[in-house]
Formats: sequence, structure tokens, C-alpha cells
Amino acid sequence: MSDPASERTRTIQWHDPLATAARGRELSGLEFLEGMRSGKIPPPPIAVLLGFEIVELSEGKATFAVVPGEHHYNPIGVVHGGVAATLLDTVMGCAVHTRLPRGRAYTSLDVQVRYLRPLTVKTGRVLCTGAAVHVGARTATAEGRLVDEAGKLYATGTTSCLLFDIAEP
Repeated sequence: MSDPASERTRTIQWHDPLATAARGRELSGLEFLEGMRSGKIPPPPIAVLLGFEIVELSEGKATFAVVPGEHHYNPIGVVHGGVAATLLDTVMGCAVHTRLPRGRAYTSLDVQVRYLRPLTVKTGRVLCTGAAVHVGARTATAEGRLVDEAGKLYATGTTSCLLFDIAEP
């Protein structure tokens, strides 16, 4: 059934995510993410797998980019919605993370995504920006927008995050 001439291969390598997490316990959220952006701290495996790159960081804000590729496609010939959802979850969570001090972390409680148009390889590089809306003692909220380089909107999202103290291993 499958034509061997049409097969593609993709190989990735990543660093130990638990070692990266241990380094994160020593830094504020913004310092940790800046370390990843600068290359001093390795990115998480999910970012390597999907091709996410940190473009810009500031307190309460995170922007990542990805170039949609065939390896992101679903069976109907467009980028799987999970890629946009994962990108939105990432930037919204990271926007919250930039506001957290050393010793604090977050996890997503919920993520809502609204798809406005499909991504394809023809879309080209897209940018996804997350902005923290509220960062309290126990929970945080954030919103995100996924746009192409011309500013055309492809998806939006919102999230709630649970905030907690990081336990020492």
C-alpha cells in the first residue's frame, strides 16, 4: 500500500528532561526560560520534537515560533490541531512561568483553543504569544494568539494554571 519513494524520515535528539528540570529549581521562571532561549539550558523534548523556538520573553509574556512541516500533518492534509494547541499551551504556561519566583512552578488546569483557519506548510513560520492575565497565590490565567508573520490570526487560547512550590528531589 505504501510507496517507499514517498516515505520520509525525521530523527531528533534531546537532553535529559529531569536534569533540565533540576536546573529550573535553581532559577526564577524568567531566568530559566532565558537560559533556554540563549542555549545555556537545553529545551524540553516536546519543543525539540515539534520544532518550537523561543523568540521573545519578558515578565508576563512569551513568544514562540514554529515552521509548520509535513511531519505535523494529520490524515486530511493540514497541520494537526494538537500542534496549535500544544504551542498555545506552551506560550500561555511560559507567560505565567515568567512571573514565578525561584521555587515555584505551574501546571495547566485547563486549556481552551479556538481554531480560526488551518495551518499548512504554505503558511510558513507562525508566531504564538502568551500573556499572563492573573497570577495569584494558587492559580493563574493566561491568553494566547497564534498568527502568521503577516499578522493573520489562526487560533486563540486561554488557560488556567495551578501554582505550587517545587519539592526538592
